[in-house]
Amino acid sequence: MSDLDPMLLKCEFDRLSAARYMGRVASVARGVIEVEGLAVHARIGDHVTLHRRNGPDLAGEILHVDSDLIHMLPATASDGVCLGDRVILNQTPAFAPGMHWLGRVVDPFGNPLDGKPLLSGVQEQDIMQAPPPAVDRKPLGQRMETGLAMLNTMLPIVQGQRIGLFAGSGVGKSTLLATLARSMQADVVVVALVGERGREVNEFVTRALGAEGMKRSVVVAATSDQSALARRRCVWSAMSVAEYLRDQGLNVLFLADSVTRFAEAHREIAVAMGEQPSLRGFPPSVTPLIAGLCERAGPGTEEQGDITAVFSVLVAGSDMDEPIADILRGVLDGHIILSREIAERGRFPAIDLSRSVSRSLPGAASPEENQMILETRRLVGSYEQSEVMIKAGLYSEGADPLLDQAVRVHDELDAFFAKPETEGLRNSFDRLQLILRRAGTALTH
Repeated sequence: MSDLDPMLLKCEFDRLSAARYMGRVASVARGVIEVEGLAVHARIGDHVTLHRRNGPDLAGEILHVDSDLIHMLPATASDGVCLGDRVILNQTPAFAPGMHWLGRVVDPFGNPLDGKPLLSGVQEQDIMQAPPPAVDRKPLGQRMETGLAMLNTMLPIVQGQRIGLFAGSGVGKSTLLATLARSMQADVVVVALVGERGREVNEFVTRALGAEGMKRSVVVAATSDQSALARRRCVWSAMSVAEYLRDQGLNVLFLADSVTRFAEAHREIAVAMGEQPSLRGFPPSVTPLIAGLCERAGPGTEEQGDITAVFSVLVAGSDMDEPIADILRGVLDGHIILSREIAERGRFPAIDLSRSVSRSLPGAASPEENQMILETRRLVGSYEQSEVMIKAGLYSEGADPLLDQAVRVHDELDAFFAKPETEGLRNSFDRLQLILRRAGTALTH
C-alpha cells in the first residue's frame, strides 16, 4: 500500500475539523495548569496548546476534568505562563497504524521521525485497548528460533510467550534486543524505545536493525528529552501497532526498551495528579498499569496472530527485588537476567543461566531435550558453587564426579552460550549434546 493511497488521503481529510475551542489559564500550581472554559468540550488525554504572551507556545495533555476546570500537564517547564493566557483545545490525534508503516520510525502520536511523509491508516486504534478475552485466547505456540544457541536450548521462547529481560546499564541489554529483532522467528517486529538518547535511537535503527531488519519492523520512539506524557504513551502506541498487526493474522515480535522508563514517566504524571508514592517512590497505580500492558501481549484468538513480547527492565545495582522488576516477574512467562560479572569477563550475551527461567518448559522441549537441559543446568550449577575454590587452586580432581564433569566442559559450555545460531533449533541441541558427551554425563549412558 502506497503512502499516498487515495483512501488514506480521504481518511486524513475526514479527520480534520474546522471547530476550535479556547479557554484561559485560571491558575498554575505544583506543575499543573488549571484552565477554565474548556471543561464541557475536553476529554482526559486530549492535547492542548497554551499561547504564552512572552514566550513560545507550550504543549500539554489533559489529566483531569471537573465541572468548571481542566488540569493540564505541560510537556515542558511552565515558566512564563500568566493568568489569562489562551489555551487551545486541539483535535485528538488519530492513531491509525497500517501495513505501510513497516520500515518506518514514528513518534508516540504516529508522526514520522525518519524525514519522510507518512499517512495514518484507515482504522483508528485505541492505544489503551483491552486484551483478548481470556477464555478465547489460544495456548502458547511452537518454539521459535532466536538466532542464539542459549535461547534456542536452555531458555526457549515460544510463540505468544512474554519474557522479561533484566539488566543493569552497560551489560549488553540493547545488543541482545537488537539480535532478537534481526534474527528471531517472526513475521513482523514492533520496537518501543522509551527515554533513549537520540543518538541511540539512530544507532538502533541504522546499525542494530539495519536495512534488512527495518523491512519487517516498526519503531516507535520517545527520546529522553520528551515529556513524561510522550514517554509513557510510547509503549502504549507501540503495543497498539503490534495489536493491529496481530489482528491481520501475523506473528508479531514486540520489544520494549524499557518498562522501567515507562514506569518512571508514569510516576511523574501520577505525582502531578496528587497520587502519593508508596512502592520505593512509585505510586500504587504502577502495578495495574504494568500488568495491563503485559496482558495485552501474548496469544490472540483463533482468528488472530500472536504477540511474542520481550520487556526489558533496568535494575539499578542488579537489585532484582526493586518494585518494577518484582511486578514483572509475577506477570510474565519467564525472565532472562544479564550478569555484570559475566559481561566483565567478555562473554556476550551475558545471560546468567542459573537465575534465568523460561516458563515454557518442559512443554516447549521433547523429553530428550529436557534431559539435556537438566544435565546442563546441573553442570553449570555445580561449577558456580565451587568456582571460588577452583580459581583458588583448591579443587582436587576425583573428589566429586559431577564437579569433575563440570570443570571438564566449562569452557566449552561458556563458548556455546555465547555463540549465534544460524542453522536452526535442531543444530543447537546437536552441538549441546556433543558437549555433554565429552563431559561423560549420565545422559550418554
